[in-house]
Amino acid sequence: MNEKLNFIPNDLVCLKDYERYAKKIMDLNSLAYVCSGAGDEVTFRRNEEAFSNIFLETNTLEDLKGANTKIELFGQTYETPIFLAPVAYQKLVDVNGEIATAQAANAMNTCMCVSSFSSCTLEDISSYTNSPLWFQLYIQPDMNMNLELIKKAETLGFKALVITIDAPISGLRNTEQKAEFCLPQGVSAINIENLNPTQMTNNFENILDITKILPTWKDIEFIKKNTKLPVILKGITSVSYAKKAIELELDAIVVSNHAGRTLDTLPASIEILPKIAKAVNGKIPILFDGGIKRGTDIIKAIAMGASAVMIGRPIMYGLATAGALGVAHTLKILKEELEVSMIFTGCKDIEQIKEIELIFNNNYQLH
Repeated sequence: MNEKLNFIPNDLVCLKDYERYAKKIMDLNSLAYVCSGAGDEVTFRRNEEAFSNIFLETNTLEDLKGANTKIELFGQTYETPIFLAPVAYQKLVDVNGEIATAQAANAMNTCMCVSSFSSCTLEDISSYTNSPLWFQLYIQPDMNMNLELIKKAETLGFKALVITIDAPISGLRNTEQKAEFCLPQGVSAINIENLNPTQMTNNFENILDITKILPTWKDIEFIKKNTKLPVILKGITSVSYAKKAIELELDAIVVSNHAGRTLDTLPASIEILPKIAKAVNGKIPILFDGGIKRGTDIIKAIAMGASAVMIGRPIMYGLATAGALGVAHTLKILKEELEVSMIFTGCKDIEQIKEIELIFNNNYQLH
């Protein structure tokens, strides 16, 4: 195992390089958690592979003076459409965990979405950044606990509430099972007292007994009525759920298959984005999560209907490789790649990206 870097070497120039470095630094336990998916990992692999079947055109004589990457969501201006997705237990790969990620977000003026299963307190995380923070919630059986967490996020100045719905239970993560993955001492969901591990089916004699305590649309409605924050539903993989989110007057959705970590053989997130975007028809913003590794991936996702994108595993690879410096550099790489891609495609701003016509592999069918 190699030591964490305190500088950026010359051969670390893209997100795949960070993945390569991180895998040499992380221990076997954290590798099993970060670098795997559910089942046979079909969806885990396809999230990234699907982008290679989508192609761009160049438009290099456009007037791009004053070009920028800014977007606006819920009355807040963000410097780029690149957001940090909620990732649990970041102390698995760095002693400072989410605090280091918050420092990187602050350095790059990037929005960070903090997991309810973060391994640092919400108070500590928020004290290390002036950049916008969102709070992500896994709905717990005790609704009072949920409301307490949401109230704390509101008090600390978080700008939005993201409710993850695509992981009501833990996926069949065979790689983690074989590695006997466990949280090491000192790493826990520190913001949730007496955590009821509802996501673990092995806590029940009959797996289907867990359905008695799983969240439903009624819980989403209740939370929406009891928070001042914009409510974003994360984990949308179908048109019907996107329409339901609009019906309930939710503020945005995230098209995501949980990075291939829940139900295997779901389509890649980018494959299901177009039909969901068509159904939503601009009524609410759509964020995209799943497989972003390049600036060109961001262009493709926005051209297919996303307002912004989120990155998850790249956070952990940057964090494992070089702590806060690694996460900040990861964001810098993506931002610069996005800017280069905008110049080649003739896009002055993010809105113009939405007008791009993409080219698809003849043998490749989007859902």
